[in-house]
Amino acid sequence: MRTRLCLAAFGIIPVALGADILKTNGVTSCSPDATIKVNNVDIQYDKSNKLVTFDASGTSEKEQNVTASLSVTAYGRSVYTKDFDPCAEDTKVEQLCPVPQGTFAAKGNQTIPEEFAGQIPSIAFSIPDVDAQATLKLKAKDGGKELACIQSNINNGKSIHVPGLPYAAATIAGAALVLSGLSAAMSGGQPGSSSPSPSFTEVFGFFQSIATTGMYSVNYPTVVRSWTRNFAFSTGLITWDGLQSSIDSFRQSTGGNLTNMSVKYLRNTTLVFDDGTSSGNSSTIARRALDSVIHGAGLILRDNIETSTGGKNDSSNDSKTTELVHGIQGYVEELTIPAANTFMTVLLILSIVIASICVGILLFKVILEGWALMGSFPKSLTRFRKNYWMLMARTVTNLILLLYGVWTLYCIFQFTHGDSWAAKLLAGLTLGLFTAVLIFYTIRIWAVVRKYKKLEGDESALYEHKETWIKYKIFYENYKNGYWWLFIPAIVYMFAKGCVLAAGDGHGLVQTSGQLIIEALMLILLLWSRPYNTKSGNWINLVIQTVRVLSVICVLVFVEQLGIAQTTKTITGVVLIAVQASLTGILAILIAINSIVTLCRVNPHRRRRKEAEKLNRDLDNLTPLDARNSLLMEPNYKSDKQQVQMNTLNHTDPYEPYRSQSQQRWGPRTSEDNLMSSAASMGRNTPHERSRSRDVASPYADDRQPTLPHNFGRAV
Repeated sequence: MRTRLCLAAFGIIPVALGADILKTNGVTSCSPDATIKVNNVDIQYDKSNKLVTFDASGTSEKEQNVTASLSVTAYGRSVYTKDFDPCAEDTKVEQLCPVPQGTFAAKGNQTIPEEFAGQIPSIAFSIPDVDAQATLKLKAKDGGKELACIQSNINNGKSIHVPGLPYAAATIAGAALVLSGLSAAMSGGQPGSSSPSPSFTEVFGFFQSIATTGMYSVNYPTVVRSWTRNFAFSTGLITWDGLQSSIDSFRQSTGGNLTNMSVKYLRNTTLVFDDGTSSGNSSTIARRALDSVIHGAGLILRDNIETSTGGKNDSSNDSKTTELVHGIQGYVEELTIPAANTFMTVLLILSIVIASICVGILLFKVILEGWALMGSFPKSLTRFRKNYWMLMARTVTNLILLLYGVWTLYCIFQFTHGDSWAAKLLAGLTLGLFTAVLIFYTIRIWAVVRKYKKLEGDESALYEHKETWIKYKIFYENYKNGYWWLFIPAIVYMFAKGCVLAAGDGHGLVQTSGQLIIEALMLILLLWSRPYNTKSGNWINLVIQTVRVLSVICVLVFVEQLGIAQTTKTITGVVLIAVQASLTGILAILIAINSIVTLCRVNPHRRRRKEAEKLNRDLDNLTPLDARNSLLMEPNYKSDKQQVQMNTLNHTDPYEPYRSQSQQRWGPRTSEDNLMSSAASMGRNTPHERSRSRDVASPYADDRQPTLPHNFGRAV
């Protein structure tokens, strides 16, 4: 029942499509004292023409009669077992009847009768990465001593390691990057503005979590290994044979050993994992499919067959070797990256990215300079033109912050698995440099916060002072005021994850236990603080962190020491993939929605800036007789500071009319001195000082007749 459930669960997973072919994938020995060694066995069945192709080779210490036993396991359960005699008429295999002394080889093809071909279930050609194995044992006909044991996996060319899926994931991350850049450009460097969630950092960090899920030293179901390889690019691992050949040459000249650790060696090696599965598996056939293949192998004798003994006409590639791998080594070598080349690969990829960014910024700078010489220059680009070097520095710092966790992982892995002294030196220098950069910014931000607290009583200037915001915002721009410090535990979190995963390589239980503690502590911190400045940011990051915790719990199920059944592991693996794939799809949808909203809405920072400029312009143009200066006009205050300024224009004192005639009409002057002082007072009361003149009482106020009502002219 569980096996059927495993098969049905694959219906929700995207797969790479292939032809209706079943074939073996690699061969490994399961008997250390074998007297018959099988170097290679390739069996392929093509459903379209019902043709079985057979190619095998091996060596035997002596000529001997044998019996064969074939067993098939699917998801850890035995689904098929059969013993047969290679010399029997119905299952005769001439190359094994008897097994000759020395080397032997056989190659041929045979059409399978319809009665056998119809027994192969269609599901065997469609399920991706089915976890099953076939084991063939040869025993002496006299005494039953085991002479040889080989294991092989059979795939149908279908896998969830879809070639287009890494490009799709990279497109999602690129869209998040463009959206973050567009949001930053529309904010115009406005202090306190933040990127919409999910941001590029959040999306790329989640992809890194998916990739590192496949780096533990545990017995993964094949489907999980295939899934996690789709996101290897987020950790800097890209398959590039030319680059690997250059790194091999560098290692060889600096103390490295290329005998069993080079891209050329990997191309001729079958990787075998702890659970017996081999690299490149995508699926294996079930009981009836293998039964039909065995009948086909028995029929090969009567069709197009080539055989040889004594080392002649060996049709196989005997140089093909096998290598037992696990953990980080198994992950990177499946990408055709030798384990000793891992750090240098990431270093060179990062160097190419940084160089490309710097060249792009400098090229844009040259274009702007040419533009400025030819004519008018956009005011919005003036800041970039003057401070382009600061943009490059911030970009490099942002990359360091983004990759710090995986960089720690690869540097420690280089220390423990590398063989080149130069690569180890570069790993130490770069890890020290990156750590020093982050410590420097942490100290600087802490010092700025202390200064602002002394001067202003709080750290709100981190979000309000434009120069401070531009310098340090990459560390705390998405956090609320008061939670700026959360970037410090975030850096510690990334460093701890890399250390535990790399230092614990080869010890799956230690790795998963340590990572579970780290992820759980970060989840608790986020639940307690809710630090992001938007509700969507809090919810999205909480969901991402929850998925990280669940992913580590699923990986814990794969730990060999716990002894959990293979069917349970496979179901857990499918659940893990479903959860991670669903969240990836949700993030893509949210990015699309944010893009539409960002492009359609009016930039709030620009709107507020325009309103403030209009208000200041209106205040500067006021005249005493301007209708906008009416006391009956209701102002639209934008800030407390502007309100204080406007209050001076809105008095509630009795209205005093403007006097253009001589003061003599209101009564006789008492002295010549009084006349001169009144004239001086009138000269000082210019139209721009109307607010102050109202506060000075007229010396003739008591003599005026008639007086106006006291409530006339009051502000409403």
